[in-house]
Amino acid sequence: MYEGSNYGDACGCILCHGRGFRGAPPMIELYHCVDARSFRALWALEELGLEYRLHMLPFPPRVHRPDYLELNPLGTIPLLIDGEVRMTESAAIPQYLATRYGPSPLAVEAHETDYGLWLDWLHRSEATLTFPQTIVLRYSRLEPEERRLKQAADDYTQWFLSRLRHLTRALGDREWLCADRFTMADICVGYALVFARLLDLDHRFSPEIADYWARLSSRPAFLAAKAAQDVGLPSPIPPAPGASGASEASS
Repeated sequence: MYEGSNYGDACGCILCHGRGFRGAPPMIELYHCVDARSFRALWALEELGLEYRLHMLPFPPRVHRPDYLELNPLGTIPLLIDGEVRMTESAAIPQYLATRYGPSPLAVEAHETDYGLWLDWLHRSEATLTFPQTIVLRYSRLEPEERRLKQAADDYTQWFLSRLRHLTRALGDREWLCADRFTMADICVGYALVFARLLDLDHRFSPEIADYWARLSSRPAFLAAKAAQDVGLPSPIPPAPGASGASEASS
């Protein structure tokens, strides 16, 4: 169930009700831009069924909503507020939520065989997979035409695709990445595939990754997260060169 309210002229705020947890804790708040890295946190909240308040921001918020800097001096998204806790790292937030609001099968516990593998995929999703994508985005679409660097975009595209081969190998004998079940690692890596599709790189997916993407994108919580962010704000990723659209540096 959603209750809409206004948050400034260019930003929507949606109150989303999940299943709740342990009575009535302070409501979690998430600041988010459409299909940006903060989608990891939004998807995680939906998978856990937690109550949360979603603040939709125009991209980049540090430009279009300078008052947001009062909440997050970095000016980046996500920003998750849970009582006294404030977090801004998109791959750390799903881990926090799964352990703070567990026990949950979305976490892999320290005593489980795949605990190290789970942590590895959580961190690899951002440091190894998403990082090169941000370079491609910046130097192929976000910078003004005269500052775009085709060589940088091409080189980092290849970097991303070469690292993606490890995901193909990992999926060769399993449906999900860790512990024989869907976990927060799949959410974090899954966002890199969301990003790849926005960069028009999904035609380079191996059959294993294409099948994995189909499983991820059909999950009810993924679809609920997509619906929750649908308040009429544009994607932060502009069209490919040759199409209309412009933006600014990535958060």
